[in-house]
Amino acid sequence: MKNYYLILLSVFILSCNNERVLLLPEVEQAEVSEVLDVSPAYIFYDETQPDSVLLNRKNLISTTNWLVNIDKRLTLKQAIPHIKFLQDKKRDAKMHKNENAKNYFTCNDKSIGDLGFIEFTDINYFFEEIGALDNNNLCLMNVNNLNDVSFSSSVDLNIKFTENNFSSAISILEKEFGKSFTIVMILNETMSFQDYITLKSKLVSFQNSISDNEFIF
Repeated sequence: MKNYYLILLSVFILSCNNERVLLLPEVEQAEVSEVLDVSPAYIFYDETQPDSVLLNRKNLISTTNWLVNIDKRLTLKQAIPHIKFLQDKKRDAKMHKNENAKNYFTCNDKSIGDLGFIEFTDINYFFEEIGALDNNNLCLMNVNNLNDVSFSSSVDLNIKFTENNFSSAISILEKEFGKSFTIVMILNETMSFQDYITLKSKLVSFQNSISDNEFIF
């Protein structure tokens, strides 16, 4: 399926009158390496558009798994509104709905030299501030970029968090809270989609501790 999909992507890009180029984000290892029964959507980086974004969703079929291809140069402020639009279209489908169909971001998986996929079916995006912390096991993960990450919670935390020590930072949280804590990600809207996908791929093994609600500021 993956080679067939690569051909489809190339045909689509060349068939556009502008010969658009879509640069997929790269990760060391993706969550999923194969998805069947798919239809694609494309979110291009396009400086000719008012928000530098061009969405093409003509080939989406609501009953299939959706592969959403997003240019890694886009910021979250640019990309997330279009992602939310696609999510709402699928969630609000009244006919020909498949409850088992999922949504994936497409990326280049460097570990296999081929396409990889990161699921985001149940993620809810909010362009608003999160309310006050009223849960002792809730921890906010404030991300300006991959090298500027801090935590806030109802207890004082002393965690040095960088791109290369995600596992050790989560281990500190587990020692502090036990296994019952929940991390809510607060993401800077200026983050590139590349950095966002890198972050998501680093946290895959801890996804049971990560909230499905993500806040963009």
